[in-house]
Amino acid sequence: MKKTEKMKEEVDDITRVELEFSVNTSPNILFQRLCTPHGLSEWFADDVNLSGKTFTFIWKGTSRQAELVELKVNKYVKFQWIDDDSNASFSFKISTDDITGDISLIVIEDIDDPEEEEEVKTLWLHQVNELKRAIGA
Repeated sequence: MKKTEKMKEEVDDITRVELEFSVNTSPNILFQRLCTPHGLSEWFADDVNLSGKTFTFIWKGTSRQAELVELKVNKYVKFQWIDDDSNASFSFKISTDDITGDISLIVIEDIDDPEEEEEVKTLWLHQVNELKRAIGA
């Protein structure tokens, strides 16, 4: 099998979950909650540690590591899970409506198991509600 065929197969095995949430805050305040250990520990995990580009997310005694693979200030952040053999990743996109100025957070998670899609949606709904509470939005 050619390398390009293998890469296509791996991409085909991924299920993309994309959710959009209205957030009443500025892009800068939101961005700080999406890409810093302190900001992420306010809503995403119990604790977050950073070493280089590797974030360690800690929840009730369990942890997972992700590498920050893409970042565009006040626009986009992408993490790739590195503690398993999957291609799973998650990213945050900040969108501003040109007419109204309303801010949206778009959460995109690529998962390996399509049967986990509903669970992932429920988890993100809860997590983003925690984010909104943390920033007073």
